[in-house]
Amino acid sequence: MTRHRVLLSSAGLAATAALALPAVAPAKIAELGQLVEGVKGACPENCQAVSRTTGYQAKVGPERALYQAPADGRIVAWTIALGKPGPKQTAFFTERLGGASQAAIVVLAANKKLVRRVVAKAPVQNLTDYFGQTVQFPLAQTLPIKAGQYIGLTVPTWAPALQIGLGGDTSWRASRAKDTCADTSTQSALVGTRRAVAFACLFKTARLTYSATLVTSPTAAKDASATATTTTTTPTAATT
Repeated sequence: MTRHRVLLSSAGLAATAALALPAVAPAKIAELGQLVEGVKGACPENCQAVSRTTGYQAKVGPERALYQAPADGRIVAWTIALGKPGPKQTAFFTERLGGASQAAIVVLAANKKLVRRVVAKAPVQNLTDYFGQTVQFPLAQTLPIKAGQYIGLTVPTWAPALQIGLGGDTSWRASRAKDTCADTSTQSALVGTRRAVAFACLFKTARLTYSATLVTSPTAAKDASATATTTTTTPTAATT
């Protein structure tokens, strides 16, 4: 009988301890800049490319916050929907824009007067083998991001990742000075030690075709023990 009493008492203590633990809200997964079917770079028809800049999508239709984190968390992967430039188009861009097609994502913090500052960045990926595809790159080292920060696309050379011919309410910003918006060959990407700059150039009717996968940080819910009713029951010995 003594052994049964000890087991029952232990079970009662475990149940009481469980009531004292706070409930934990699970992390959530969100796609910043979700790419729906049909979104891809314009090439080979009317082939245009993002070149030597860092950009972020300011608006897609009426939506202004598609590329801003809704909560703190970590970026675990990113996706890019690429057009398929032909051999002559590829050679043209490669020769004039610094080499093979490359891109990466960056996390941007907002400062005053459209200044954006890089707070985290992913490794640059070579894109040539993926032309014509939508490809996702998982991150071996995830990127921290805070609520309200932006996900941008850095292109040190060029990338066929520009959807064109959209409405005037769709636009993206580039890390170029206001008087150099038409200069697509000078390097303006936030690479190396270049960390912060005004994104002064706004390009309408076009979309950068990238997105990023966010896993939000879990948050502790209210302590369930504060509202739970805990009763102490003295277990009785089982009969043998």
